[in-house]
Amino acid sequence: MTRTARAFWLRSPGRGEIREVALPDPGPEDVVVRTLCSGVSRGTETLVFRGGVPVSQHTAMRAPFQDGEFPGPVKYGYLNVGLVEEGPAPLLGRTVFCLYPHQTHYVVPASAVTPVPEGVPAPRAVLAGTVETAVNAAWDAAPLLGDRIAVVGAGMVGASVAAVLARFPAVRVQLVDAEPARAEVARALGVGFALPEEAVGDLDLVVHASATEQGLARSLELLAPEGTVLELSWYGDRRISLPLGEAFHSRRLTVRASQVGTVSPARGARRGYGDRMALALELLADPAFDALVTGECGFEELPQVLPGLASGEIPGLCHRVRYDAESAVSSV
Repeated sequence: MTRTARAFWLRSPGRGEIREVALPDPGPEDVVVRTLCSGVSRGTETLVFRGGVPVSQHTAMRAPFQDGEFPGPVKYGYLNVGLVEEGPAPLLGRTVFCLYPHQTHYVVPASAVTPVPEGVPAPRAVLAGTVETAVNAAWDAAPLLGDRIAVVGAGMVGASVAAVLARFPAVRVQLVDAEPARAEVARALGVGFALPEEAVGDLDLVVHASATEQGLARSLELLAPEGTVLELSWYGDRRISLPLGEAFHSRRLTVRASQVGTVSPARGARRGYGDRMALALELLADPAFDALVTGECGFEELPQVLPGLASGEIPGLCHRVRYDAESAVSSV
């Protein structure tokens, strides 16, 4: 008996399709998961869809359960929430998060899934991978009591970082974005908002997540002397210029990289990937994070929807994908 499922594949840059895929037989330490919903990461995933992953980064950019190779054909994605239908007793019937692509059913080691806490609805749990990035950024940034902070770029990652940093005692967090409509997201998350030209400066820390040259330059302008920009943006194959003349040296400014592929060195000796993901899911008990989900479609619609997400024709933050009951696994 062969089990099959349906999966979204990028056939070539800009062209996606739904394919039938064979599932492996599960072993005693595996789980069979039926997907309830998945999420499209508008930054990295749309860059992959456009074919913008540099050759030098093909290995570094692999998703944990990716099939195929960049630029395509490739099955890519990492925001998946599902129900365990087969597997070890402690996980059977549990809702879990997994760094898995868009697929109706899948088989993975039990160690690859993280149970979703009871207080976190499955539709919100698709944000766990993005909030995990925000947790890692907060560990890298290590803000101090009373710090003045801005997050430049109110996309999925930037908004998540602002929400996490706002939980630190006595810090002032301002979300900065060129799109005035993102003020509603900031309000829902309980943080301030400003357009780039109106942002308050003299800051201890700026987290940059706009993936634009202008955003990074503005981040440096907002710093107080000896301040730090924590760079979260992924530019893919684009080259950007950075104003390192003027007062950069005299003000002793710092630009630091942060990347979710490794656990922050500040916590790496004591915390692992599982700890970081569990913390992200715990934070998602806050319904304020619902503001980050701004669109939804059915799984079968993905080939038509992703081009609009990649081009910006469909605006917003996280785009959630629904999986209907008829998407069940089949056996032949």
